[in-house]
Amino acid sequence: MIAYWDDGMNLHLFPDAPAAAQGCAARVLELLAAAVKEHGSATLAISGGTSPKLMFGIFARTSFAWERVHLFFVDERVVPPTDPQSNYKLANDTWLSLGASSPHVHRVQTELGAEEAARDYQAELLRHFEQTGRKALDVIHRGMGPDSHTASLFPGEPLIKNRDAQMLVKNVWVEKMKQWRVTLLPGVLEAARHTVVLATGADKADALAATLHGPYDPSAHPAQIARDTAEWFVDQTAAAEIST
Repeated sequence: MIAYWDDGMNLHLFPDAPAAAQGCAARVLELLAAAVKEHGSATLAISGGTSPKLMFGIFARTSFAWERVHLFFVDERVVPPTDPQSNYKLANDTWLSLGASSPHVHRVQTELGAEEAARDYQAELLRHFEQTGRKALDVIHRGMGPDSHTASLFPGEPLIKNRDAQMLVKNVWVEKMKQWRVTLLPGVLEAARHTVVLATGADKADALAATLHGPYDPSAHPAQIARDTAEWFVDQTAAAEIST
């Protein structure tokens, strides 16, 4: 059973995590196909974490013109690309190295170090926009943590308030994880033509309810960035605290 739950938040409710991943994957493919048809190519930015692993597996098994897609990363941990914590490694192991065709991958060059990797990645993004004559990503896939963080923007991060048009990417120190990360900033996230959020699991229930129906305060709940324009793909356990 797959249901569309219209509570004003473009919320798609599924019975379990695999079904939610399937629904989110189908929507991403639909949006990318429309962008390819309109422009000849498309851009997709993906997130890491546990939820999208199933979705990446679906991408690997799906016949699609991936060679027409430019793949970016919403954020990345500043670790080697072979490290188990690397978002690139997750995508590569579960999708990119397995599919019949592969997107043009724009990886965060973490080996440069946090600050230089962020500068390099911003330049890469701006270069792509200049070459294509476009100013926004077609599709951004985001996740949400149990603390309602999204990308590598955690509660209390000052950059959540940043809307500087010249600052699209930044290196951030995540004290909770004792780790440097590189992340897209709110201006890029909000400018995307389409945003899909995949959130599954009981540990997301409180955060999802607060994000969707609590007071709008992205500094406290970063997942609220682009809240009203995003499409939310959730399973029943994640939606447990939301009133129908």
